[in-house]
Amino acid sequence: MEYKIINGSITYGPTTILEQINFEIKNNDKIAIVGRNGSGKTSLLKSLIDNDLLETGIGDEKFQIIKIGKPTIGYQTQHVFSDLTETLLNEILKVYSPILKLENKLKILEKQLEENATSKTVEDYINTLETYKILGGYSYKSEYEQALLKFGFSEDDKKKKLSQFSGGQQTKIAFLKLLLSKPDILLLDEPTNHLDITTIEWLEKYLSNYPKAVVIVSHDRMFLDKIVNKVYEIEYASLTKYKGNYSSFEQQKKENYEKQQIDYEYQQKEIKRLQSIADRFRYKPSKAKMAMSKLKKIEQMTKISKPLKYDLKTFNTTLKAKTESSNIVLSTKDLEIGYNNQVLAKVNFELYKGQKLAIIGDNGKGKSTLIKTLMGTLPKISGKVSYGFNVKIAYFDQQLEFINEKNTVYEEYFQTFPNEDPLQIRKTLGCFMFTGDDVFKQIENLSGGEKVRLALCKILKTSPNLLLLDEPTNHLDIIGKESLEDLLVNYNGSIIFVSHDRYFINKIADSLLVFENNKVIYFKDKYEKYLSTKKETIEEQETNKTSSKKETTSPSTKTKNNSLIRKIEKEIDQKEKKKKEIEMMMLDENVYNDYKKMNELQQILSKIDNELEEKLLEWEKLCS
Repeated sequence: MEYKIINGSITYGPTTILEQINFEIKNNDKIAIVGRNGSGKTSLLKSLIDNDLLETGIGDEKFQIIKIGKPTIGYQTQHVFSDLTETLLNEILKVYSPILKLENKLKILEKQLEENATSKTVEDYINTLETYKILGGYSYKSEYEQALLKFGFSEDDKKKKLSQFSGGQQTKIAFLKLLLSKPDILLLDEPTNHLDITTIEWLEKYLSNYPKAVVIVSHDRMFLDKIVNKVYEIEYASLTKYKGNYSSFEQQKKENYEKQQIDYEYQQKEIKRLQSIADRFRYKPSKAKMAMSKLKKIEQMTKISKPLKYDLKTFNTTLKAKTESSNIVLSTKDLEIGYNNQVLAKVNFELYKGQKLAIIGDNGKGKSTLIKTLMGTLPKISGKVSYGFNVKIAYFDQQLEFINEKNTVYEEYFQTFPNEDPLQIRKTLGCFMFTGDDVFKQIENLSGGEKVRLALCKILKTSPNLLLLDEPTNHLDIIGKESLEDLLVNYNGSIIFVSHDRYFINKIADSLLVFENNKVIYFKDKYEKYLSTKKETIEEQETNKTSSKKETTSPSTKTKNNSLIRKIEKEIDQKEKKKKEIEMMMLDENVYNDYKKMNELQQILSKIDNELEEKLLEWEKLCS
C-alpha cells in the first residue's frame, strides 16, 4: 500500500494554509504530524480523505496524488450514531459484520452438508472457513472484549442503549469502532484527549502493534515517542519530514538548524571576501580578469538560505507568590469525597510549602472531585480539610468557565480586575498573546488554546501561593505546554494538579497522589520513579510466586516433572504431525468431494485440536 501527495497545497479563501505538501504513507508506517495550533495539521488530515481540498503547490514538480492498493481510510470524527436505541454491544458488532455474515454462512453450509453434501458445498465450506480464519473469526470476540474493558466499559454497559451514555462516552464508543474496524490508513486527531493514563498506555501498545498505517496529530510527546517512526512538521506553511520518533525529530531539527546557520554564515563570509577582492581589483587592467572570476564564483554558488527561527511564539510571563504561606499548606484527614453521599475515595495527605503534587489515576475515580472538594465547590462527605496560615488559592477549572461568554477578552479581564489601568490591561493580555484586535474577540469565538491562555492570565494575575489546576494542558500545543512547564517549574508556591499528560507530570511533580485499585496512595517522588517502583513490585511478586512454587517442589517431584514434560512434548509433537497429515488429506480432490469422509476427518481434526489444547495447558502448568 502506498499513498503519496506530490507538490500539493491547501488554501482557504485568500489564506494559504500549506504551500507545498510532499507527503507519503507506506504499508505500516506510524506517522506523526506536529505543529502549532492553527498551523494546518487537521486540514492536512482532511485532505487525505477529501482530495478536492488540494491544489498545485509552489514546487517545481507536477502536482500528483498517487494511491497504490486502493487503501481504505478511517478518520476519527465527532460521530453521530444512526440509532441511539442500539445497545453498546450491537453497535460494536457492526464493525465485525463481514465476520458475522461468514458465521451465518458457515451455519447454513453445515446444515446443508448434514442434509445433502455435494462437492460444491464442501468446497464452499472450506473456502468460507479459510476466509473466516483470515478475517480473525476466532479472535474477534476477545479483541473487542479487551478493548471495551480498557476503555472503561463494564459487562453491564454492553447491554445499555447508546442513548444512556454521556456525550464523552459516545465519543469513546465511536473511537473504539474506528480502531476495531482496522482501515489501511488510520487517521487520529488528538486521540489521547480525555483518556486516562491506563487507557493511553493500552492505546500505545495497540497502535504500536497495528499491522497497517497510522497517522496521528497529537500534542502528547510521550505518546508520540512510543509509537511513531516518522514525523512531519508544519512550520511557516511548509512541511518537513524527519525519520524517527518525536525526541529524534526535536534533536534532528536542532542539529539541522545549527548546521544551516553555520553553513549560511560561512558562505556569507566567503561571498563578502570574494566581493571585496572583486571590488578592489575590478578596475585595474592587470587584475580585472581575476576580479571577474571572483564575481563568477559568487554567481555560480548554490545560495544557502538563512535558517528560519523556530516558531516559538507563546505566552511570556513569570509567576511569583507575593506572600508566603505556612510550612504546612494543606492537610486532609480521612477526607471522604464523592457525590450524593456516594464515596468515591478516602484521602489522607499533607502538602508542604513549595511542593508540587500531581493527582493521577483512571477516569471516574475522584481526581477532579478531590480538586473541587478542596476548593469548596463540592461538599465533603466526611473527614477534615485544613489550610495553613496565609494560604492564597487560585483555581484552574478544565471546564473553562468565564463571567460571560459574550464578553470580549478585554471586558472579561476588566470585569475581573476593575481597578486595573487600561494600559496595564493591554500589557498583561499581550504577555498571553492577546495583542492588537485580539483583545476584542468574544470569548465564545476563541479557540480552546486561547481560552486556556485567558484563564491562566486571570488566575496568575492574583499571584497566589497555592495553585489548584484541573487538566491545565488541555487544548495547549507543545510549545504552549513547554511554556507552562517552565512557568510552573520556576514557581515558588505550591501546586496540586490533575493531568493525564505523563511528560508534563514527570516534569512538574515532585510527589504523586495515585487513585488506583479503589485506594488513594501517596508517593513521595517523581513519576518516572513511581513507574520503576511499580514495575519492580510486579516483578518481585512474580518472582515470589515462582520461588514459592519451587520451595514446595521436592527434588524427586522436579525429576518427575521433567520426565512428564518430556513425555508431553513428544505427545504434542505427534499430535501436530497427525494434524498436518489430516489437513493434507482434506485437500485431496477425492476426499473433499466425499462429504462423509470429510465429515469424519473434520471430527478427528476437532478432537486433535481439543487434545492439543489440553496437553499445552498441562505443559504450561508443569513448566511454571
